[in-house]
Amino acid sequence: MTGVIVAAVLVVAAIGLSRATRIGLERELVLAAARAAVQLTVVGAIIALVFEHAGLAWAFVAVMLAAASFTSGRRLRGTPHATARAAAAIALGAAAAIVPLLATGAFDTAPRELVPIAGILIGGAMVATSVTGRRLIDRAEEDRAGVEARLALGASVPEALAPTVRQAVTTAMIPILDQTKNVGLVTLPGTFVGLILGGASPAEAARVQLTVLLALLAVELVAALAAARLTVAGLRAPGERVVIRP
Repeated sequence: MTGVIVAAVLVVAAIGLSRATRIGLERELVLAAARAAVQLTVVGAIIALVFEHAGLAWAFVAVMLAAASFTSGRRLRGTPHATARAAAAIALGAAAAIVPLLATGAFDTAPRELVPIAGILIGGAMVATSVTGRRLIDRAEEDRAGVEARLALGASVPEALAPTVRQAVTTAMIPILDQTKNVGLVTLPGTFVGLILGGASPAEAARVQLTVLLALLAVELVAALAAARLTVAGLRAPGERVVIRP
């Protein structure tokens, strides 16, 4: 309980710092902290129930996918059916790792393994989708003159937006690339720490964490590429025009 109190004080300090520096993130910080507190309390109780009933595991994974899709869909405003596009990118990215990991027996389908691993991979795909889509839309708006010039020279919409796509995907991949490169040197990821605190040996914790990190590299790249393709398709209008909807 002491840790939660200290963390809450740190959030209050962050809110004060945001106000003092006029960054304007006070509302977002309060909302994020409040949602995290409520959601983790509720989810903790639900997961305890899921662990007791194996049939609920996949339903819980579906709920995680739906929540991730809604979150990323909000970031993809400017394209039609943004939530559906986000869902497709996240599902494709997560499935790229979940399917082979389960099929080969690297992880079990038992709720105690399936739910945490699926949550990590879906979360990674969500972040990659959000960053890629948002960056692509913003950059397409900023570089509208360049995009229009390439279209005027006969390029298709995907060709005109290709430089923007590369930049958006690269930006989305920076966090996971940096985390993977520096794991153990700068940070000890949550999976490793959780396993250690749960009594696993350091060697076993390191093996599981390495599996998750390497899987996330593939998950996030697939999700980012899918998000870019789907976003470009959403921005493409008849007559090879780029239309960013309000």
